[in-house]
Amino acid sequence: MALQFTFLYGIIVLVVLYVLSSLKIVNEYERGVLFFLGKYIGLMKPGLKIVLPVIMSWERVDLRVKAVDVPDQDAITKDNVSIKVNAVLYYKVDDATKAILAVEHYRFAISQLAQTTMRDVVGEVSLDELLSKRDSVSKRIREIVDESSDPWGIKVEGVELKHVELPESLKRIIGKEAEAEREKRAVIIKAAGEVIASTNMAKAADTLAKAPGALHLRTLQSINNISSDASNTVIFAIPLEVLRAIEGFKDKKT
Repeated sequence: MALQFTFLYGIIVLVVLYVLSSLKIVNEYERGVLFFLGKYIGLMKPGLKIVLPVIMSWERVDLRVKAVDVPDQDAITKDNVSIKVNAVLYYKVDDATKAILAVEHYRFAISQLAQTTMRDVVGEVSLDELLSKRDSVSKRIREIVDESSDPWGIKVEGVELKHVELPESLKRIIGKEAEAEREKRAVIIKAAGEVIASTNMAKAADTLAKAPGALHLRTLQSINNISSDASNTVIFAIPLEVLRAIEGFKDKKT
């Protein structure tokens, strides 16, 4: 009797352990791909589910948006410039069933697809286009990766180019080009300033010429400004008309 009770107790314990081991929890942001004897039978939604050991199995799939770091890739642009580029890829699983059944290790697959696509797209544009139109290049990469990964049940949310590494020799050339461009702007601005200054000086000279004694007053004002510094030596230039007038005044006086 005791042996039968022990045997029954052992069976009950085994059944309880079997039932407990079959209980699985699927989180709200997850889905479970369920198999029965290796055959796909359905998708498990969030909640407490029963997966019988041995005869049933399942794969957990996270539906949240994931960020994949696309490592540095050696690429050659359309104008034959060798560069290194890296990016970050944002994607999420849109169809958990396809992500498990259509591709092996979808995380690795999407990373490899992003790397090869980035190299191909960079090779289609010149260096200037890559540097100045980075958003359009990123959009092109996203479109290609998204279209290629549709059969896997994956939706690409975005691609962002993080860094474009140029050869040191090319960096020096670009630096010289930028310096030359700034010098060009400085010369143009200086020339424009001289044109404006000459125009204003011509107007001032015309105004002084029309007003009797205005030029002499301007001369006295300039001398007054210079004399404010005691270290300056002022040489006063007297117009010949003034000297002749003084000489004529002296002759009349004598």
